[in-house]
Amino acid sequence: MKNNKMYEADDKMISLIADNYNILQSLGRFGINLGFGDKTVREVCEDQNVDTYTFLAVVNFSINGYRDFDDGGRFSIPTLIHYLKASHEYYLNFQLPSIRKELEAALDENDNLARLIMKLYDEYAHEIRHHMEYEEKTVFPYVDDLLNNKVNNEYDIETFSKHHGQIDLKLRELKNIIIKYLPSDIQHNNRLTATLYDLYNNEEWLQNHSMVEDCIFIPAIRNLERKFKQNDVSVKISKMISRNPNNSETLSDREKDVIVSLVQGMTNKEIADHLCISINTVITHRRNIARKLQIHSPAGLTIYAIVNNLVDISSVKL
Repeated sequence: MKNNKMYEADDKMISLIADNYNILQSLGRFGINLGFGDKTVREVCEDQNVDTYTFLAVVNFSINGYRDFDDGGRFSIPTLIHYLKASHEYYLNFQLPSIRKELEAALDENDNLARLIMKLYDEYAHEIRHHMEYEEKTVFPYVDDLLNNKVNNEYDIETFSKHHGQIDLKLRELKNIIIKYLPSDIQHNNRLTATLYDLYNNEEWLQNHSMVEDCIFIPAIRNLERKFKQNDVSVKISKMISRNPNNSETLSDREKDVIVSLVQGMTNKEIADHLCISINTVITHRRNIARKLQIHSPAGLTIYAIVNNLVDISSVKL
C-alpha cells in the first residue's frame, strides 16, 4: 500500500525510513550509510555526496508514485547510474542466488515437477542477467560517453527504451505454477510459503526498478541527448563560420551548384533538370556533400553557403 506523503529535503531521514522501512535497501544503492542521527534528508545526502533532488525523486516515485518531475534537467545522471548499478549488483549477486537456494531447500529434488520449476527459475534468472548485463555493457557506457562530451551516432537511449519491455513474465509464471500445481507436505510447506513470499517481493521490486528506468532514467538521458545535440550543432556552426573560405575548394564546382540549388529550395528532380544531370547523380552529389561537410540539414547548408559566399544572404528566405 502506497504512502501518499511526499517527502522533502527538510524532512528527517529517520522519519522517512520509519514510515517506509522498505526503502532501507534503496539507501545502500545510493551509497548512503546508516548512523546519520536526526539529520534531514538534505543533510544526509550532502554529507554522503548524493544528489538530494535525484534521491527524493526516486524515493517519492517508489513510495507513492509521485511523477511531477521537471524535464530531467535537474537530475544527477551520475547519481542515477550509481543507483542502477548498485541495484543490479544486489539483484544479480545476492537476490537471485539467495532465492535459488530457498527453492532448492523447499523442493523435493526427486520430484520431476520440482526439477522443472528449478529449470524455469534458471531461465528467468538467465533472462534477467542478460537484460542487466546489456545495460552494464551498452547503456551505461553510452551515458558515460555523453557525460564526457562524446557522441555515438550509432546508438541512442530511444533504442534502449524500445527494447525495455517487461522482463518479469517468467517470475510471474513460476510463482503461479508453485501455487496452483506443486504438491507439498508439511515439511516443505513452510519453506515453500516463505520462498513464495520472497518471489512476490522480487516481482514488486523488479517492476519498481523498471519503472524508475522508464520514468526517470530514460527521460533524463533524453534531456542530456538534446543538450548534447544542441551544443554539437553550435560547435559545428562556429567551426564553419571561422573556417577559411578556401576550404570550400574541397567541394567540386558541381557540388557547389547543387548546394546553391538546394538553398534555393529545389527538389532533386528540379536540380537534375536545372543542371542537366540525372536524379541519381544529384543524390550522389548530396551524399558526397554531406560526407565532406558533415552537414545534413538544409539550414546547415544554407549557413555554409552564406559563409562561403556561394549565395548572398539577401537572396535567402529566412
